Amino acid sequence: MQREKRTYGYFSRRRFVHTVDQRSTDEIAINPSYFAVVPLLEILQTIVHEMVHAWQAHFGNPSRPGYHNQEWAKKMEAIGLMPSSTGAPGGARTGQKMADYPIPGGPFMLATDELLTRDFQISWCDRFPPTEAAPTRPTSSAAALGSAIADVLEPVAGNRSNRVKFRCPICAAQAWGKPSLRLLCGNDGCELAELVPSS
Repeated sequence: MQREKRTYGYFSRRRFVHTVDQRSTDEIAINPSYFAVVPLLEILQTIVHEMVHAWQAHFGNPSRPGYHNQEWAKKMEAIGLMPSSTGAPGGARTGQKMADYPIPGGPFMLATDELLTRDFQISWCDRFPPTEAAPTRPTSSAAALGSAIADVLEPVAGNRSNRVKFRCPICAAQAWGKPSLRLLCGNDGCELAELVPSS
């Protein structure tokens, strides 16, 4: 865990060294401050994003620090997260600051959907979270509060605990919003299908 402002998480190669035999090990850190203001899906995306950096450091060829190259992008896509500079379709696949979005039906979403059917949740969160998601992470259709975490928070400015997850029945695209919303999917082939609340 780390609390660097405006950062959801990071990977740091050989961050720690053993005091006796000088072996080193890496660090994947995630910022718990945002657990209460981003959906669980995006927390899981952040962890997997950083895991791909760890994979590349050990089995691939990373570029300069912080740069997301073609090898990284291909691995992300292979595991079901589409790299995107905007966090949405159409963004650049490589670059210095990168986000990603789940590929419907891809390995990441299949594993996540299976995990979430087991009532998985983050049990602890910051009592005084930021009032919104980090501005450096491009927003996606899921960029709103979306887990049961908000139910245990004291009311704070920006708490949007009345949001639910909607899903397109055709392409599985997701969005978060108030339960009273009527949302239509604009993706190709969905013919404005109505998104349905999902549990």
